[in-house]
Amino acid sequence: MEMKVVFGTLILAVILFAWGKIRYDLVSIICLLILVLFGIVPAEEAFLGFAHPAVITVGMVLVVSHGLARSGLVESMAKILIEKDLSFTVQLAILCILVCFASAFMNNVGALAMTMPLAVLIANKHGHSASSYLMPIAFASLLGGMTTLIGTPPNIIISTFRAEQFGQRFRMFDFAAVGLGIAVIGLAFIIFIGWRFVPKRAPKGDDKNRFNIDDYITEVVIPEDSKLKDQPHRAIYEFTKGNIQILNIIRNDQLTYAPGRNFVFRENDIISIQGDPEDLKDFINESKTNLAGEGQEEKESAKNNEDIIIVEAVVMESSPILDRSASDMLMSFRYGVNLLAISRQNQKIRKRIDHVKFQAGDVILVQGESDKIDETLSSMGCLPLADRGLNLGEPKKIILALGIFLSSLALIISGFLEVQVGFTLGALLMVLFRVIPIRELYTSVDWPVIILLGALLPLGTALEDTGGANLIAEKILLLKDSLPPWAILTIVLVVTMFLSDIINNAATVVLMAPIALNISIGMGVASDPFLMAVAIGGSCAFLTPIGHQSNALVMGPGGYKFTDYLRMGAPLELLIVAIGIPLILFFWPL
Repeated sequence: MEMKVVFGTLILAVILFAWGKIRYDLVSIICLLILVLFGIVPAEEAFLGFAHPAVITVGMVLVVSHGLARSGLVESMAKILIEKDLSFTVQLAILCILVCFASAFMNNVGALAMTMPLAVLIANKHGHSASSYLMPIAFASLLGGMTTLIGTPPNIIISTFRAEQFGQRFRMFDFAAVGLGIAVIGLAFIIFIGWRFVPKRAPKGDDKNRFNIDDYITEVVIPEDSKLKDQPHRAIYEFTKGNIQILNIIRNDQLTYAPGRNFVFRENDIISIQGDPEDLKDFINESKTNLAGEGQEEKESAKNNEDIIIVEAVVMESSPILDRSASDMLMSFRYGVNLLAISRQNQKIRKRIDHVKFQAGDVILVQGESDKIDETLSSMGCLPLADRGLNLGEPKKIILALGIFLSSLALIISGFLEVQVGFTLGALLMVLFRVIPIRELYTSVDWPVIILLGALLPLGTALEDTGGANLIAEKILLLKDSLPPWAILTIVLVVTMFLSDIINNAATVVLMAPIALNISIGMGVASDPFLMAVAIGGSCAFLTPIGHQSNALVMGPGGYKFTDYLRMGAPLELLIVAIGIPLILFFWPL
């Protein structure tokens, strides 16, 4: 009975993860409560997973990573890209190598977030499509995470799982023997071949239209002196030349969808329109309409204020504004910015923009005070994409952040401190020496991932304790008489890669680790090659934008469609299998 409940919970988890309508941290809580209600996990032990060393390590690594990111280290290293006139291949190579190296020692999403504005700036400066840079650097961030213990949560989970089973964890650079080889060959593929598979969606208009995003949705209001006042709907084509789509009209709080050609505009009508940013700008100027939305009075009074700027930003997956609209959270009052427009990949927005609930990957246009906009966007969990100049950091802060990180790393590598303690010390020093403001200590942690790990670890334990992992392993072991050991290892790697493309990579590793262990025991071979295969497979989410936050982060700014990831991701995953299995068998013999 217990095994049936565990398998049912496991199937439910995979379905909900793949469905994507319920956030993955909530899915993990649902699974945990099912196990508790059926008595498989004792109630008094339900939340022990949150004290697990892997959970603490992931949280502290995120804090330390934030300190490195905030110091301006990566921006300073990349300064050469702005000052030198380099070829596209050299530019892409430096960007990919930079983000790959940074991802080995910090959160890969953080490393990507620091590099994205730089990539877009370089694309604009040299006349290239930003889409040619963004997917390659996103994939490079995943490759970099494979190379060290702290590069990605799957490695931390596998290391901790090994310590629980055999009393010894994987060390900091144990993953490098295989991961570094995969990263080098993977980067070579991306830089010289893979980027050619990425669609090049060149921006419309001049270089002021900086980002390859879908059309914006925005709203304008008809003032007394507007050229549209008292004009029929068909007159709007005089100003749009067919480049602007009218979505709806709001008059006296009454909304009219798809108004007819004879509909007459009146003063104070609010029009929802869709179009390219440059076309929207031209339309507003020609028709003498005004941007509508929250804080209209503030916007009007700020038109001639040089301290007020407009910035484009992408909503990140850990943003606190997810699933909330500008209206229901009073964005203008709470954050001090006005929402001017929103772009959502492959989806038409058919209601007022201040009532649209934000999703990860949305590109938003906001207006705010220039000296506060960076901090405001950070608190909103949004990544600014405007080329407002690179933050090259303060030399003293860079040296301090790097010194703290290297000191923590040295204490861990020497064996003086456990990894979770070493990075807790590093995080504390980052705060005490003001590398990280105290207000950013908790916002730098990706709490949904922490909740996911703490709640889902008991499911992995239950899968093993009830014999479920052994049962799955036995089914796979039926093939051992007809397949050589390396082929079974390949199956484990491929299955893990497939799961990682549709569910969270940390969840994938939690579920696959006990299965891989039981397969190795059943075959009578070393377990390390199988655990390493799970670690590698857990980091290979190259086929979909939902497999990893890095992929989702570039989808909007890059203008990618869901299937675009397959073009470069599929051959990359095949290449990783082809080189990964020999590398695992060479460095971790069966």
